[in-house]
Amino acid sequence: MQENQKRNAPATRAAILQSAMAAFTDYGYDGVGVRDIAQGAGVTAMLVNRYFGSKEGLFAEAVDAALAEKGILTDAMLNNERGTDELAHDIAAALVAQTAPAAPVLSGFLILLRSAGNARAAEILRDKVERHFEAPLTRLLPGIHPAQRAALLLSLIAGFQLMRQVMGNRALTAADGALLTAQLTAQLKLLMSA
Repeated sequence: MQENQKRNAPATRAAILQSAMAAFTDYGYDGVGVRDIAQGAGVTAMLVNRYFGSKEGLFAEAVDAALAEKGILTDAMLNNERGTDELAHDIAAALVAQTAPAAPVLSGFLILLRSAGNARAAEILRDKVERHFEAPLTRLLPGIHPAQRAALLLSLIAGFQLMRQVMGNRALTAADGALLTAQLTAQLKLLMSA
């Protein structure tokens, strides 16, 4: 029996993490408990704590997993060597495509949106966003104050995503995609230039 449990440990851990990602995406940090996540994975709350230590530990890993599924700032963009003008266009095009009215909202964005009201969850989210997105963007930006400009870029991206995809702002949802891409590219270029 022990050997069988060990053999299934990675699958059990993955099932718990999947259940947590779905729960945090739908309900945020405060809207779900360890028992709910355990039930979704078909395990006990004690087993969740054995694998992840606590709800905070599970949340941190779920956020990491959700942010690793990059739909806008992809690894290819964040490892860009082509220059900021092309990067600005690539980010704008990905942002417009990813926020199209029929596109699903990225789970990482929904976790952020629905969990930021909790101080500890916000701290975890801030650290993960900095690691996954802000630090790589900062390294790409030439000139002065790259960290602040990277944070402004992320603010523009998140604000656009919120207004167009979550709130359904009519001016943004009805706009021509090519026009939005061009306008966003211009704004992103301003933030990327030194």
